[in-house]
Amino acid sequence: MTAPLLLAWITAALLLQLALGIGFAVWRHSRKPATTSQGAGDATVPEAQLAAARWREFRVTRREFEDRAHSQCSFYLAPVDGGPLAPFKPGQFLTFSLQVPDNGADARAITRCYSLSDAPDPAHHRITIKRVAAPPDHPEWAPGLSSNHFHERVQVGDVLKVKAPSGHFFIDADASVPAVLIGGGIGITPMMSMLRWCVTEQPQRDVHLFYGLRNSDEHAFKAVLEQLAQDHARLHLHVVYSRPGPNDVAGRDYQHRGHVDVELLRRTLPHGRHGFYVCGPPALMESLVPALVTWGVPRQDIHFEAFGPASVRLGDAQTREAEAEFAEPVEVAFQRSGRTLVWNGADASLLDFAERHGLAVEAGCRSGGCGSCETKLLSGSVRYARQPDHDVKPGHCLLCVGTPGSALVLEA
Repeated sequence: MTAPLLLAWITAALLLQLALGIGFAVWRHSRKPATTSQGAGDATVPEAQLAAARWREFRVTRREFEDRAHSQCSFYLAPVDGGPLAPFKPGQFLTFSLQVPDNGADARAITRCYSLSDAPDPAHHRITIKRVAAPPDHPEWAPGLSSNHFHERVQVGDVLKVKAPSGHFFIDADASVPAVLIGGGIGITPMMSMLRWCVTEQPQRDVHLFYGLRNSDEHAFKAVLEQLAQDHARLHLHVVYSRPGPNDVAGRDYQHRGHVDVELLRRTLPHGRHGFYVCGPPALMESLVPALVTWGVPRQDIHFEAFGPASVRLGDAQTREAEAEFAEPVEVAFQRSGRTLVWNGADASLLDFAERHGLAVEAGCRSGGCGSCETKLLSGSVRYARQPDHDVKPGHCLLCVGTPGSALVLEA
């Protein structure tokens, strides 16, 4: 074989090897899950997460009141398609798309989020919803639209549209760190999920549950909690009544009188590191969470989720430094509402800012998971302390977890 012919054979072999390599790379890439841009940082979202963002039909298989006043009702949900349930981390929530009659008019579409109130179960999801009545001092105000819809209209056999569990609020799986679960009122629901998971999966972990409420009439899961405390020596139950009823007995129905605060935690918790998980109404969140920071609890050991329009500001040096960076007042224009307001950094989010100024904005989870507050961003930029779970559409923003990065014009 001549030298030119040999060189031609070698060149052909190399080209064939290169073609095979490129073909194999293309084949492997085509088998990877699809990804999509998630906004800041151009992060990618696997197909499994995209599927979790889609609506799925669930049938109500059971209803059960959890308190003596029948103000808190659990709903058990099973998938209509009979497929497996999406996994979740104890503390996360479900998002619901509801068609709710509004003052006798045509049904109104709303989005709401409710915490899962039980440990993961292959047969069903469970949520527990408290009926929200008009405030006693403002009877002219409308009662909770979604909660009353569930209590009055949603029955066994009904089908609901639900998104897979999501949310950043869930228990750390590190069993070496004792967990302090603090639930105020209906804020007990994610704590029940965390607690049931802990006693099953981590029976060696110390768990301190503080449950603050008014009295035994609204004491949800009372018998269940008492039985769990009896069966698990490492579960330390602290029920706190602020207004005990005439038949409520200290030591039997509750352990402490007053409110869940840092002084109570100081008196009852053993010395050492703990992971704190807090969920409840605005009064609890706005007082207790910053107080934990002042007490000296490291920021990474404080996890919280607010129910209602609570602006939780940690007040630590890191937070103050971040707030100071964007402390210059900027104008925020709400085009549809016809209002231009000045943001001065006093609010935790654009949603809190809008609500404080009396602007009606649709909202569900208040934590960046459901997307119900997604609003078109006409000009300016919005910052997020952490990337939202919801996949924000281009040119839009989430008010519940966003703050201005510049002057804004919003479609809302």
